[in-house]
Amino acid sequence: MPTAPRFLHPGLAATLALLLPLAAAAQDSRNAYLRQFDTDGNGCVSEAEYVAYMSRGFERMDANHDGVLEPDELPGGRGKLVTLKEWQANLRRQFHKLDRLRTGCLDAQELTAPPG
Repeated sequence: MPTAPRFLHPGLAATLALLLPLAAAAQDSRNAYLRQFDTDGNGCVSEAEYVAYMSRGFERMDANHDGVLEPDELPGGRGKLVTLKEWQANLRRQFHKLDRLRTGCLDAQELTAPPG
Protein backbone atom coordinates (compact mmCIF):
# COMPACT_ATOMS: atom_id res chain seq x y z
CA MET A 1 0.00 0.00 0.00
CA PRO A 2 1.46 3.43 -0.92
CA THR A 3 2.42 5.65 1.95
CA ALA A 4 1.98 9.37 2.28
CA PRO A 5 5.07 11.49 1.67
CA ARG A 6 7.08 12.03 4.85
CA PHE A 7 6.27 15.74 4.97
CA LEU A 8 2.50 15.09 5.01
CA HIS A 9 0.89 13.84 8.21
CA PRO A 10 -1.03 10.59 7.49
CA GLY A 11 -4.23 12.04 8.97
CA LEU A 12 -3.93 15.10 6.76
CA ALA A 13 -3.30 12.93 3.73
CA ALA A 14 -6.46 10.94 4.47
CA THR A 15 -8.45 14.14 4.93
CA LEU A 16 -7.18 15.54 1.63
CA ALA A 17 -8.02 12.29 -0.11
CA LEU A 18 -11.60 12.66 1.11
CA LEU A 19 -11.92 16.38 0.36
CA LEU A 20 -10.56 16.45 -3.19
CA PRO A 21 -13.52 14.59 -4.69
CA LEU A 22 -15.88 16.87 -2.77
CA ALA A 23 -14.12 19.95 -4.15
CA ALA A 24 -14.40 18.55 -7.67
CA ALA A 25 -18.09 17.81 -7.13
CA ALA A 26 -18.66 21.33 -5.80
CA GLN A 27 -17.02 22.80 -8.91
CA ASP A 28 -19.11 20.51 -11.11
CA SER A 29 -22.21 21.72 -9.24
CA ARG A 30 -21.20 25.36 -9.77
CA ASN A 31 -20.67 24.76 -13.46
CA ALA A 32 -24.00 22.94 -13.77
CA TYR A 33 -25.73 25.85 -12.02
CA LEU A 34 -24.05 28.32 -14.41
CA ARG A 35 -25.25 26.31 -17.43
CA GLN A 36 -28.86 26.78 -16.26
CA PHE A 37 -28.46 30.56 -16.69
CA ASP A 38 -26.03 30.61 -19.64
CA THR A 39 -28.41 30.45 -22.61
CA ASP A 40 -25.79 31.37 -25.20
CA GLY A 41 -23.27 28.81 -23.89
CA ASN A 42 -20.34 31.23 -23.65
CA GLY A 43 -19.34 30.12 -20.13
CA CYS A 44 -20.54 33.21 -18.29
CA VAL A 45 -23.85 34.77 -17.33
CA SER A 46 -24.74 38.22 -18.63
CA GLU A 47 -27.04 40.60 -16.79
CA ALA A 48 -29.83 39.80 -19.27
CA GLU A 49 -29.41 36.04 -18.75
CA TYR A 50 -29.37 36.49 -14.96
CA VAL A 51 -32.51 38.64 -14.94
CA ALA A 52 -34.35 36.31 -17.34
CA TYR A 53 -33.53 33.19 -15.33
CA MET A 54 -34.24 34.72 -11.93
CA SER A 55 -37.51 36.24 -13.18
CA ARG A 56 -38.90 32.73 -13.46
CA GLY A 57 -39.49 32.83 -9.70
CA PHE A 58 -41.69 35.90 -10.12
CA GLU A 59 -43.61 34.21 -12.92
CA ARG A 60 -44.25 31.12 -10.78
CA MET A 61 -45.52 33.19 -7.85
CA ASP A 62 -47.69 35.48 -10.00
CA ALA A 63 -50.72 33.18 -9.91
CA ASN A 64 -53.07 35.53 -11.76
CA HIS A 65 -50.35 36.55 -14.29
CA ASP A 66 -50.99 40.28 -13.94
CA GLY A 67 -47.32 41.28 -13.56
CA VAL A 68 -47.79 42.18 -9.89
CA LEU A 69 -47.18 40.06 -6.84
CA GLU A 70 -49.98 40.77 -4.39
CA PRO A 71 -49.52 39.96 -0.71
CA ASP A 72 -51.34 36.62 -1.03
CA GLU A 73 -48.91 35.57 -3.82
CA LEU A 74 -45.84 36.34 -1.70
CA PRO A 75 -44.17 33.81 0.61
CA GLY A 76 -45.96 33.96 3.94
CA GLY A 77 -49.00 35.54 2.29
CA ARG A 78 -48.12 39.09 3.27
CA GLY A 79 -45.97 42.02 2.29
CA LYS A 80 -46.25 44.93 -0.09
CA LEU A 81 -47.04 44.70 -3.78
CA VAL A 82 -44.09 44.00 -6.07
CA THR A 83 -44.23 44.69 -9.79
CA LEU A 84 -42.17 42.75 -12.32
CA LYS A 85 -40.29 45.97 -13.08
CA GLU A 86 -39.33 46.39 -9.39
CA TRP A 87 -38.41 42.70 -9.13
CA GLN A 88 -36.12 42.95 -12.14
CA ALA A 89 -34.52 46.21 -10.92
CA ASN A 90 -33.62 44.37 -7.72
CA LEU A 91 -32.17 41.49 -9.75
CA ARG A 92 -29.98 43.94 -11.67
CA ARG A 93 -28.66 45.34 -8.38
CA GLN A 94 -27.93 41.80 -7.20
CA PHE A 95 -26.14 41.03 -10.46
CA HIS A 96 -23.84 44.04 -10.05
CA LYS A 97 -23.04 43.06 -6.45
CA LEU A 98 -22.12 39.55 -7.62
CA ASP A 99 -20.02 40.90 -10.53
CA ARG A 100 -17.08 41.69 -8.28
CA LEU A 101 -14.59 41.72 -11.17
CA ARG A 102 -16.80 44.19 -13.08
CA THR A 103 -16.69 42.20 -16.30
CA GLY A 104 -20.42 42.39 -16.99
CA CYS A 105 -20.47 38.63 -16.93
CA LEU A 106 -20.63 36.21 -13.98
CA ASP A 107 -18.43 33.14 -13.88
CA ALA A 108 -19.42 30.06 -11.86
CA GLN A 109 -17.67 31.29 -8.71
CA GLU A 110 -19.27 34.74 -8.80
CA LEU A 111 -22.69 33.28 -9.59
CA THR A 112 -22.62 30.99 -6.56
CA ALA A 113 -21.08 33.49 -4.13
CA PRO A 114 -23.28 35.12 -1.52
CA PRO A 115 -24.18 38.69 -2.50
CA GLY A 116 -21.80 41.18 -0.92
